[in-house]
Amino acid sequence: MTHQMPPLDGEILSPARMARNERIVRDGFWRKLRRTLGRIPFAEDAVAAFYCATDSTTPLHARAIMLAALAYFVLPIDLVPDALTVIGFTDDATVLATAIAVAGAHIRPEHRAKAKRVLLIETPAR
Repeated sequence: MTHQMPPLDGEILSPARMARNERIVRDGFWRKLRRTLGRIPFAEDAVAAFYCATDSTTPLHARAIMLAALAYFVLPIDLVPDALTVIGFTDDATVLATAIAVAGAHIRPEHRAKAKRVLLIETPAR
């Protein structure tokens, strides 16, 4: 099955924007994940998207989409502040779910397997 990518805004594919988003994600993703781990139900998807976005074999358009969604998750400026109980991460989840709907075919089984392994290590024992 071939996935047809919708046209992307040229800005998301610009080398400068991609470099900025990648820097934001690489600098802040794991720190943000550790702070929010018990409160976000989409942690596995976020980690799999991270591995997809940072995999050099992932097509450029898919990397750009995942990096933009992950940068939104990492940045402290949010449409809905993360500190708000229950609804604080709904915008982050929506942005990530949209990115996965558009480019998720490029999240390979090995990205998901790495995410599961990392979360088993990171998740506090119950």
